[in-house]
Amino acid sequence: MTTTAAALRLTGIKKSFGATRALRGVSLEILPGEVHALIGENGAGKSTLMKILSGAHAADEGTMELSGQPYAPEDPHDARTKGVAMIYQELNLALHLTAQENILLGAESARGGWIDPRVSRERARAALAQLGHEGLDLDRPAGAFSIAEQQVIEIARALLKKPRVLIMDEPTSSLTQADTEKLFATIARLKMQGVSVIYISHFLEECRRIADRFTVIKDGETVGAGEMKSATVEQLVRLMTGREVKDLYARSAHPVGSVVLEVRETSSAPRLKRASFALREGEIVGLAGLIGAGRTDLLRAIFALDEIDTGEVCIVNAPPGPSTPRARWAQGLGFVSENRKEEGLMLSQSIADNLTLTKQETFGRFGWISRRLQRAAADRWIQELGVKCRDSAQPIGQLSGGNQQKVAIARLLQHPARIFLFDEPTRGIDVGSKAQIYELIGRLAASGKAVVVVSSYLPELLGLCDTIGVMCRGELTGFRARSSWDEAEIMRVATGAN
Repeated sequence: MTTTAAALRLTGIKKSFGATRALRGVSLEILPGEVHALIGENGAGKSTLMKILSGAHAADEGTMELSGQPYAPEDPHDARTKGVAMIYQELNLALHLTAQENILLGAESARGGWIDPRVSRERARAALAQLGHEGLDLDRPAGAFSIAEQQVIEIARALLKKPRVLIMDEPTSSLTQADTEKLFATIARLKMQGVSVIYISHFLEECRRIADRFTVIKDGETVGAGEMKSATVEQLVRLMTGREVKDLYARSAHPVGSVVLEVRETSSAPRLKRASFALREGEIVGLAGLIGAGRTDLLRAIFALDEIDTGEVCIVNAPPGPSTPRARWAQGLGFVSENRKEEGLMLSQSIADNLTLTKQETFGRFGWISRRLQRAAADRWIQELGVKCRDSAQPIGQLSGGNQQKVAIARLLQHPARIFLFDEPTRGIDVGSKAQIYELIGRLAASGKAVVVVSSYLPELLGLCDTIGVMCRGELTGFRARSSWDEAEIMRVATGAN
């Protein structure tokens, strides 16, 4: 630990939930005006530590100091009042309220007991301008925005309070490269103003670029800290996981077969203007593009979650049926949403219920489900995919993000699907779990399954996929072999540059 006066110092922080020891002794020191990367796998204790710092939980043992003074927030509001703001990975917006109302919630400008609409709007617009999103529609309900745009609103709300310490938990997990650059520019401005930023991310390349120093925690304890400029990705991975991850994108041989899916001149209002491509057995297709370009809209149209206006989606050798999600399941398609919390999983239900949701009729008769058969099937996939859990009866909301994602993919395997549609499959997942997800996708392709992956993380697409297409202003363009792409070329096509 450095002896320089710290903006924030945590010493020997411990926290238990019943018999579970979430934190066993974490020490952390943040200097004024620095970006400090907090690194660790899912389940290492990062979220618990940040909840203690932001006032959501109280520590069992240990001390905290803010600018040299004892710091023990009673609740999140007290923490924000004292100058510590938290941006959680899981968004916390009032979806029925407008973007402006969400940004100003609890901090509205008032005059004579009445809200001043002009000043309030100016403050909300200024907060968005710091992020390069001054054009965002302030009068639109937050629920009508994409996940990435909702994250921008959340960050703007935190900046409005001018915090001394700003905690960012996976702030770029849904952002494109262009929006990530805008966020990094904002962080640089905050540093110049003396704001300290705790930056939590599974993107180690981002951490090495944006952070001045780092702390790694594993199994609830501090296992390493230092200057980021002298650390390598390999060293950070070794501290995080206790093992080497030599090849994150391990590619297995998977010969490409015949066409299994064709998208022909398909459009779906309001974003998807035109898309055509063919997907083959054993092929991994990646879709890149900026926020709002139509990537998610294309997957939703294929899976019949959104209505198709023109064109068609043809599933080869599939039983005929209406264009509904139920029919798509019957035709061998499976879809994993980018939004696990709201769309992908029933967080209060068991792992077994989530895993067998689409095939429950196979586990009983006359409307009754055999829990024995259901759990036997779930246990098989838990073991096959290495899901870390107590047992298949455990509520899935208690698992880490990486393990939740494994269960979501296992549901498609249990169904079983032959065409897999993945929307941001590694969003919010640590590097070790990412490697496991990549390996699983490779195994799917090697077994003849066809895979489509939407991702905002370009190294992921370049390392994983056989073919990459880029969405630009609602149109799919540049659909060609991975070997002909690099990050600069993808961004050139995504931005419409000639």
